[in-house]
Amino acid sequence: MADILVLYYSRTGGTAEMARQVARGVEEVESMTARVRTVPPISTVCEAVEDEIPDTGPPYVNLDDLSACAGLALGSPTRFGNMAAPLKYFLDSTGGLWLAGALSGKPAGVFASVSTLHGGHESTLLSMMVPLLHHGMLLVGVPYTEAALSETRSGGTPYGPSHWSGPESQAALSAEEKQICRALGRRLAETARRLGAG
Repeated sequence: MADILVLYYSRTGGTAEMARQVARGVEEVESMTARVRTVPPISTVCEAVEDEIPDTGPPYVNLDDLSACAGLALGSPTRFGNMAAPLKYFLDSTGGLWLAGALSGKPAGVFASVSTLHGGHESTLLSMMVPLLHHGMLLVGVPYTEAALSETRSGGTPYGPSHWSGPESQAALSAEEKQICRALGRRLAETARRLGAG
């Protein structure tokens, strides 16, 4: 079995639910498993110290999770058209993996949630792609052969899944958003397997 790392940050639960759907898609592919991980919040006033295991949800990611994965799905809420600071903070710590070429040639995809309909989900997805390209990862999107991409009236892009959570961040994922998330998970797993991981 080979692992696809589904790594995300979530404040209100939308991105976490997307991560669960991506993981479901990964596990639809024979000999592939999803390893779901998150990152701790960071403080704007001092260095935050978190327990090694969060009170709820998946464990916090470590560099070994990243170096050992066969592929990566990276998810974030939108912060002014960019990824959230806790996710960027973790990625900034991966210089040693970059130097070793540990992620080069592995498939990666991105997903994002946003509370406003035109709040920058596509630019957030693009911002997450940049460090992955620097690592030499092979980006996998969601092509329009995925029917839900043409049917959605909320989130979803060819750059990767997106979710429109509404002004109070309370909207559940639509059926199409879930399908697009699972499609990304399947594509990552299938690509990793074709590259010899599974």
